[in-house]
Amino acid sequence: MRSAPTILHLDMDAFYASVEQASKPSLRGKAVIVGGLGPRGVVATASYEARRFGVHSAMPMAQARRLCPNGAYLIPRFRLYQAVSEIVMGLLRELSPLVEPLSLDEAFVDLEAGGVAFDSAAARAAGEQLRADIRAATGLSGSVGLAGSKMLAKVASEEAKPAGLLLIEPGTERELLAPMSVRTLPGVGPVTGQHLRRAGITTVGELAEAGEDELVRMLGRSHGVGLHRMALGLDDRPVVAERDTKSVSVEDTFDVDLHDRVRIRYEVQRLADRCVGRLRDSGHSGRTIVLKVRRYDFSTLTRSETLRGPTDDVAVVREAAARLLESVDTTGGVRLLGVGVSGLADYTQEDLFAFALAAEGEEAGPAPAGPAPAGPDPAGADGVVEGGSDGPAGAVGVLGAVGASGAGLDPVGGVGGAQVSAGADGSAAAAEVHGADGAPGSGPGEGVGVGRRWGAGSDVRHAVYGAGWVQGSGVGRVTVRFERPGSGPGRVRTFRVDDPELAPSDPLPLVGDGPAAAAG
Repeated sequence: MRSAPTILHLDMDAFYASVEQASKPSLRGKAVIVGGLGPRGVVATASYEARRFGVHSAMPMAQARRLCPNGAYLIPRFRLYQAVSEIVMGLLRELSPLVEPLSLDEAFVDLEAGGVAFDSAAARAAGEQLRADIRAATGLSGSVGLAGSKMLAKVASEEAKPAGLLLIEPGTERELLAPMSVRTLPGVGPVTGQHLRRAGITTVGELAEAGEDELVRMLGRSHGVGLHRMALGLDDRPVVAERDTKSVSVEDTFDVDLHDRVRIRYEVQRLADRCVGRLRDSGHSGRTIVLKVRRYDFSTLTRSETLRGPTDDVAVVREAAARLLESVDTTGGVRLLGVGVSGLADYTQEDLFAFALAAEGEEAGPAPAGPAPAGPDPAGADGVVEGGSDGPAGAVGVLGAVGASGAGLDPVGGVGGAQVSAGADGSAAAAEVHGADGAPGSGPGEGVGVGRRWGAGSDVRHAVYGAGWVQGSGVGRVTVRFERPGSGPGRVRTFRVDDPELAPSDPLPLVGDGPAAAAG
């Protein structure tokens, strides 16, 4: 614990939804829900207008539609979110060299390390200036918490939402925390909260009064001791600028359970290819290949195989994942598949057997290309940044199926997601999701799938009308609203889905007249 509130926690307000509202003037002040639009999609972020209807992150999209039937339901545009996040993180790094990102929209900053603040007045001034700078650079709002520890700074930013700043003076921690729910503390989820509630403990003050011995008896030594310290406002964790990535994985949830074994093998190969792509993008190789299978009855099986040395060879990962699949009974159907690589390293010990196979393939000539097995499209994958065992889980970001017709926004396509696991304290560096088959992060026109299927919210450009975004599609038509950040609400026009003058586009910058904006 510090004697001055010089640890800052920034949390952007409803980040994905706010970016969508900033880039789509017609949605400002309206309920916006971002996430997977398929039958098994999940809400990634809901605007504050949508939250008034009870919609929240991680809620099934079908439930969100029932609660807020007139909301705007959009696919995520992770390339744009990543670009905005980089602007925000750049502003944080101007304050201090010690910036600890937790996700695309959240980070801790050590103001003392940057020489920016050593007392309450300077810390508050730095926080207010940061909020103003973020507003000027992105047009978005963020909430700032300032305290003498990371835990308290995070609590403060949560209390400051939306678009506020709260500074917790050292010495006032227990008074502030006492009336708050135990769920306020990191590490207290639904299960622990229910366990404490049965014991008559519902507030942080009651948790502190229970004493360390009682909490250890109820929750075990590690969890009990940690929770008691947090209830007293004690947290000595430093702000750490770098976090080692522990694993890289991708997974897809399917609209309809897969039964065909050939299709399942094909999907595992496709996931292996995407996983290796993310592995190479991160500059890593890995030794342990992991296969995840969630069956029709929601039972989840995980199989792993450790190689002789680390690899980033797609053939090696494919072969290992295929071997792991042979040990899994898929009778009854599969609703989710995932492939991951752990045991990461900075170097590659190439698999000689894979080289031999490649050489044999070159001698035999290229294999004839065949069509992909028929079957349902993936309905949106869970793109998650996960925390470790000793800290709070990180942010949850979900990718989903795309496309819709009219107000109902019925799904017509699918995309994939990615998962990056973080270090032991639950933090994680911001991760861009790279996908295939029209997945977010795959290039211009995120959400535009095979066969000219247009995802609700995806960016487009028309040869005559300029830049716009897809409001919905279906029955051979796509409806586009032509507007840009900073403009008024734009006009809506409908085209054939195969209109040659309509094409996918990069997103426009939220603030200023960048090249993309000038071109329109």
